[in-house]
Amino acid sequence: MSDPEPDPRRWKALAVTLAAGFMSLLDVSIVNVALPSIQRDIGASVGGIQWVVSGYALTFGLVLVAGGRLGDALGRRRMFLIALTGFVVTSALAGAAPNETLLVVARLLQGAAGGLLTPQNSGLIQELFRGPERGKAFGMFGATVGISTAVGPVLGGVILATFGEPDGWRWVFLVNIPIGVVALVLAARLLPRRPRRRGVASEIDVVGALLLGVAVLGVLLPLVESEQGGLARLWWMFGVAVVVGYLFVRWERRVVARGRAPLLDVRLFTGTPGFSAGAAIGAVYFCGFTGMWLVFAVFFQSGLGYTPLESGLAVTPFAIGSAVASAVAGRFVARWGRRITVTGLSLVVVGLLCVALVVQLVPSGYVGLGVALPLLVGGLGAGMVISPNTTLTLECVPTRMAGVAGGVLQTGQRVGTAIGTAVLASVFHAVVTASERFPVGLSVSMLAAAGMIGVALLLAVTELVRRGRRSRQGSPPVDVVVE
Repeated sequence: MSDPEPDPRRWKALAVTLAAGFMSLLDVSIVNVALPSIQRDIGASVGGIQWVVSGYALTFGLVLVAGGRLGDALGRRRMFLIALTGFVVTSALAGAAPNETLLVVARLLQGAAGGLLTPQNSGLIQELFRGPERGKAFGMFGATVGISTAVGPVLGGVILATFGEPDGWRWVFLVNIPIGVVALVLAARLLPRRPRRRGVASEIDVVGALLLGVAVLGVLLPLVESEQGGLARLWWMFGVAVVVGYLFVRWERRVVARGRAPLLDVRLFTGTPGFSAGAAIGAVYFCGFTGMWLVFAVFFQSGLGYTPLESGLAVTPFAIGSAVASAVAGRFVARWGRRITVTGLSLVVVGLLCVALVVQLVPSGYVGLGVALPLLVGGLGAGMVISPNTTLTLECVPTRMAGVAGGVLQTGQRVGTAIGTAVLASVFHAVVTASERFPVGLSVSMLAAAGMIGVALLLAVTELVRRGRRSRQGSPPVDVVVE
């Protein structure tokens, strides 16, 4: 049977969903530069400030898979509009929060709304696009993920410089309101409707959602609390996560055996070519990729005395390189396949190793300029990793499972982010304390990040070899997986 005619509004719909996705992902990192202002304005404690950052990441990661499954079952347009409305409302609550407690609560709710919103992007791409167009669309999605992380500090610095003290930090959240409202109006007009189906409630695997939520919480909570001694106090939660994760897998297999719809069909990992490897590559890569931005912020602001805006501008070459490479790589992923991610990961490793070397050789007054070229090289490599890896990971996923598959991929990235941030921040602070030299701390942290990304490179090379074998054995091409 031939494929249905593509929706003529699909590119406009993609632009709207990516704008909303960019907004939700941006809030993971943009708030970092506003933390000192928040402390001064509302007298927030160190622990409260930590939860303003970590609480968002925690609830964001907890609901990703469930959000993807709800989109698959209830319709992605409906879930997108619900989640985006929630994100706009909680952004307003965060911006208007009069004290630390309400701000933390608003951030927890905002993270949950963002986690429900993000999987709908990848699901809609699977639904609206086919063939080479899908690769281009995923390229734009990958660029959105990568750039939102890299430019967060820059935009945060610009907002604070524009609105000033003491209330400038509120606009880091309030700026989401006009953007979100416009996106809501356009999404309601452009996103395709799906007829209502009966019995949808029976498709929601509540037990599976609770089990997976506890497992993810067991991994993320000790990590997001690491700055407050969380690893020492909550180490036992990792064991709980392993046990509950095992129970989750057993439960999902039981649900499938009964002919019901699981939260996460574990056959996604065993029966979908390239999915397991791609999810692992993404998770490991994000350990090094996102963890290094906190290190850069502390190095430039505390070590060299940069303002938040200057600190953000210093890492802009990475964002520029990532934007350019993402736009180009998405067009060639169908032709080059996994070779793109292998090349990109290699460039990121080279760029970080050069940063580690440059900060030891260049006088402190010129470090910002000295690291520009290595960061540009790393950014070009990063643009060749995220979007192609997303495309290659999801290319054989059936459309009916696109939302939950995107949620799984994003959950791995969020876990990687938490691990990388905790590890690299700990390494940086330990080395700076021991050596009393910020450049040494940055160099060692970059070596650690390069090591993590080197592991992702090894996984990518292994998957490249496997893909070559499958190709020689005549495995089915993209879009022929039976649904």
